[in-house]
Amino acid sequence: MKIILGSQSRFRAQALREAGIEVDECISPGIDEKAIRCDDPEKLVLALAKAKAEAIVDKIDGPAILITADQVVVCNGEMREKPQSREEATRFLASYVDHPAEIINGIMVTNTATGAMASGIDIASVQYNKSLLDETEMIVDNSFAMESAGGLVVENPLMKKHEVQRERTVDSFFGMPIDLVKRLIEEVR
Repeated sequence: MKIILGSQSRFRAQALREAGIEVDECISPGIDEKAIRCDDPEKLVLALAKAKAEAIVDKIDGPAILITADQVVVCNGEMREKPQSREEATRFLASYVDHPAEIINGIMVTNTATGAMASGIDIASVQYNKSLLDETEMIVDNSFAMESAGGLVVENPLMKKHEVQRERTVDSFFGMPIDLVKRLIEEVR
């Protein structure tokens, strides 16, 4: 059965391929994510992952496993999506010195042949030392901070050198926690 990723994220596709899950196709859900709101970050990422699946499922010909996902960052009680400006991205990055960034991932896996759906949450965290403050603007200018939830690009060498604590593996930070994805695929097969 073919595997379809309901995302155009190069990071998510890369995480799947590196885990040996060959992606046959990537389809953008094309939904207005801002139209779906919830104060609970776990409920929000699951609602967005489900909405993405619902937007894509009718576009798929033949049986497939569809993987959709969403990610937010929570820092000191503030839920963050992709920054809306350079200034916001810089503020986000600077705050990860005083408080850890919690990365909340919502994953939805759908078997288009049976209609079976399974979902789950993965939470990762990372914190940085004060020397990050000297490079926040350079990081925003030289990374994918504007394309990442909370402006967080953990694998950027400029950020990585300031890291003091990390919980979970890099696939969680890329928005594609592989252990969870594999478990959900097995649930819907």
